[in-house]
Amino acid sequence: MSPEVAGELGDDTRLDSSVHPPKVYRFHHRFEGWLGDELLEAFPCFLVSSDLAKALEEERLVGFSLGEVQVSVSPEFQELYPGCVLPEFRWLKITGENRDADFRLTSDFRLEVSSKALKVLRKFRIAHAAIDAAD
Repeated sequence: MSPEVAGELGDDTRLDSSVHPPKVYRFHHRFEGWLGDELLEAFPCFLVSSDLAKALEEERLVGFSLGEVQVSVSPEFQELYPGCVLPEFRWLKITGENRDADFRLTSDFRLEVSSKALKVLRKFRIAHAAIDAAD
């Protein structure tokens, strides 16, 4: 699965780039645009709307934890989307390491989700995510 990319790591992100993928300690997401999806990616991080985060927890899915993400918007975002109010987002930290997890990363660091997780995700806006048949 390849979620919508709506921005990039912001200046306040703290990470260790001596490893691949970089180890992120503090996640700042800077929106450059946004097509409205509730699952987003800014390599090597993922973020979800707080509503989607709540649903993932309520379904007792495994292979992730949630953290805080600092969100900001670029001047271009402000020009493109005047008056846009973003929903609250959470950092979706992928922790799953095997096929038993609902969320895990592939060897090329793409997001892989179980059919149970995909069923939950499809209840939310993920219209711009590329979903492979294997997802």
